[in-house]
Amino acid sequence: MTNYTSIIDVKNYVDQEITIGAWIANKSGKGKLAFLQLRDGTAFFQAVAFKPNFIEKYGEEVGLAKFETIKHLAQETSVQITGFVKADDRSKFGYELDVTDIEVIGESVDYPITPKDHGTDFLMDNRHLWLRSRKQHAIMLVRNEIIRATYEFFNARGFIKIDSPILTGSAPEGTTELFETDYFGQPAFLSQTGQLYAEAGAMAFGKVFTFGPTFRAEKSKTRRHLTEFWMIEPEMAFTTHEESLEVQEAYVKHIIKAVIDNQTSALTELERDITVLENYVNTPFKKITYDDAVALLQENQADNDYEKIEWGDDFGSPHETWISNHFGVPTFILNYPKAIKAFYMKPHPTRDDVVICADLLAPEGYGEIIGGSERATDYEYLKEKLVEFGLSETEYAWYLDLRKYGSVPHSGFGLGLERAVTFITGNEHIREAIPFPRLLHRLKP
Repeated sequence: MTNYTSIIDVKNYVDQEITIGAWIANKSGKGKLAFLQLRDGTAFFQAVAFKPNFIEKYGEEVGLAKFETIKHLAQETSVQITGFVKADDRSKFGYELDVTDIEVIGESVDYPITPKDHGTDFLMDNRHLWLRSRKQHAIMLVRNEIIRATYEFFNARGFIKIDSPILTGSAPEGTTELFETDYFGQPAFLSQTGQLYAEAGAMAFGKVFTFGPTFRAEKSKTRRHLTEFWMIEPEMAFTTHEESLEVQEAYVKHIIKAVIDNQTSALTELERDITVLENYVNTPFKKITYDDAVALLQENQADNDYEKIEWGDDFGSPHETWISNHFGVPTFILNYPKAIKAFYMKPHPTRDDVVICADLLAPEGYGEIIGGSERATDYEYLKEKLVEFGLSETEYAWYLDLRKYGSVPHSGFGLGLERAVTFITGNEHIREAIPFPRLLHRLKP
């Protein structure tokens, strides 16, 4: 088996001959020179083939044949390519490969995604191939780094990861946005959240987090919504909401800094302004109550084109965008009206109309990336809320048990991975933040 060197590691082999297993992302050149853009999954890299060098090394007949092979390589042909690594400041990667030999491993015929522009539908139909492109590759590297940094953050703070079920018999976030399926003769639903199970985990382990797919059946076509997405949902026993907000801010700053530190090349490829991200890491997040946010929006209504808002309304995307851009940093909106939030949130101690919760809004128009709250701990209160929300006490009996047997103050939150990816990369649409997006009218590939 050939010992291939990864492109990401070529900097360790300057002036040495190496062999790379790669695909041809693009090629150019004329006459005696051929320039090959290579990719191997770790990075993109330029190789340069010079015809006289091949003739000198292999003789005219073989050398010309090898050079002709290089000149006619089709896009996405897989190759085994050998050459000397040279430092080159003109190269985007900082190095390039002077080719000494090449062998075609697998031919590529009529690859559909060419360097020209394509429509979104075409690219989404070919998502399995579009992932190979520079931009999509960079976005997935950022996604992977956020996942890695998530485990790093919570493991360092003593959290235990637990796995919540994907199939459930109940609807934590309401009954209108569920994917229902038959579960051996009884209805079951694809989970909207792992939170309730994380609460059970917190009562067993103190601090836990779940990480898995969640589903929403809402018929939304906005650039912020997917029908299948991934959530990171920490839950903490003996923790107030204010303490949870501290964890949330530290966590978001941690994943942003991890991407800056470890995926600088990806951010550069995406043309993301790193100084903007650094500002989010180094500046305290803003906190404002729902009451004050509504008042602020009302005061500035005349000068902006967002819809009029009244106390009790939920924020739309234009409202969230205006608020977060107004402050210029991620912004917590505290204490939403009870009527527009989930049944499990703890009521405010001095007000009957709001609950102890917060949404974290990302600036630059990216909207809510975290929702969190302190959880209600009173057994009778939760029973009343189940009735009010039209939820089955029988289905939620296990959840009520958490309040019967040693209930404690506890808080938690959920971060939508794809929204975080979109925000950190500066991308326009959430569909590119997941390898194979599921949208309102898209179930393939």
